[in-house]
Amino acid sequence: MSTTLRGPADRALKLLREPPDEPDVSAGYLDLLGASAKKSPSLAQSVMESTFLPRIYEKVWRPVGFNLAKGWPFGPDTAEEHAMARDWLGLSHPGYAARPPATVLDVACGPGNVTRALAAGIGATGLVVGLDASETMLTRAVADTDPGAPVTYVRSDAVDLPFRDGVFDAVCCFGALYLFDDPWAALDGMTRVLRPGGKLVILTSRRPLAAPRLGTELLRRATGFTAFGDREITRALSDRGYTAIRHRRYPLMQVAAADRP
Repeated sequence: MSTTLRGPADRALKLLREPPDEPDVSAGYLDLLGASAKKSPSLAQSVMESTFLPRIYEKVWRPVGFNLAKGWPFGPDTAEEHAMARDWLGLSHPGYAARPPATVLDVACGPGNVTRALAAGIGATGLVVGLDASETMLTRAVADTDPGAPVTYVRSDAVDLPFRDGVFDAVCCFGALYLFDDPWAALDGMTRVLRPGGKLVILTSRRPLAAPRLGTELLRRATGFTAFGDREITRALSDRGYTAIRHRRYPLMQVAAADRP
């Protein structure tokens, strides 16, 4: 079933490499995968696509799990995490008059909690696109997003991004890189769609220094969850030519940001 696209959805359609002739937005998001999409290959990804997790994600799963991983009560809470994302992406803050008309991509957006936080830092002519492969997550994201917000959602593969080169001013990937089968291919995709001079920020897992590599490798093979070492993310950014690299470490998580040359 296809529907005429308007507003943010129409703008997102124009960012695609191969826009569909009959875009399917019948579920409230632009669906580029359809019913033929492959099932999740890992336990961790299957959990993210469940019907139960989207119900508790924003109020229980993320604030409790992520805050503990960031060292609560000493690490940043969810609001501080969102403010950091806006700062490091060069966006503004809710209520500020001078908010940039940026075009922003939130990769593996889940139920849209970070997507909406980013949208609060852009001007009325800006756009935030939340992308995820999970129908259940996107259904929740659409339900929780103000129809008048400069936000739209796309169902697509987070590794093989469907957008043209260099169309985003900023790219965010918060709490998902560790779930990808090939995180470095995903990083290459984010780099490709980011304009020169654009900003990238990633919140991902961190392997404690005392954790044996064998144990984390067994975890990855069993569940699909990757625990990254302290220098893996920053080295990957440096290898791709990124500059102005910033890095913040927490007990079980880390944040890295950089500018694309």
